[in-house]
Amino acid sequence: MATGLADLVAGYHRFHDRYFVADHTLYEGLAQAGQSPLALVVGCCDSRVDPAILTDSRPGDLFVIRNVANLVPPCESGGLYHGTSAALEFGICDLGIPELIVLGHAQCGGIRALAEGVERPGSFISGWMQMAAPALSHARKAADGRPFRRACEQEAIRLSLDNLMTFPWIRERVERKMLTLHGWYFDLEAGELLRCDPQNGVFHAL
Repeated sequence: MATGLADLVAGYHRFHDRYFVADHTLYEGLAQAGQSPLALVVGCCDSRVDPAILTDSRPGDLFVIRNVANLVPPCESGGLYHGTSAALEFGICDLGIPELIVLGHAQCGGIRALAEGVERPGSFISGWMQMAAPALSHARKAADGRPFRRACEQEAIRLSLDNLMTFPWIRERVERKMLTLHGWYFDLEAGELLRCDPQNGVFHAL
């Protein structure tokens, strides 16, 4: 067995003994009663930013959707596959989750690909990241002292928050105070978690 895979298998056995067996009541309840997450998180695929570890959450606490650059597409019915939109629908309409967090981060590879371009022919990343082109444009116009890449990453979070409101079942729940949207940004280098102020869009430390 390859070394990396062996490490993962060994990790599973540690999990089983330390957590599943030691906290079996929690898993028994999750299995019998189903899930009732505290929050839905749209996060990035980046292996360095795990929402559950970052928030020290227990199994069942978070309903996590991960994709390149933690983007939320606008609501539309064209095309064939809508993985992020389908997961949003399930989390909000079926599970009734009351908090929705778009979690971005520093050093995002997807944002770098958007800013620098991807030269591979037929790149899926390039097509996906075009969704965030308005964030790139806003970051170029910003004059608030943020480094350009950081501005792009944070503008992409704000864009996704705007796109969330294009889904009628999200907008309705927000307007009825049944759902609250949040934009968070994790600074990998400083270990700091920032929150987007819903009034002015400025990111402040939590």
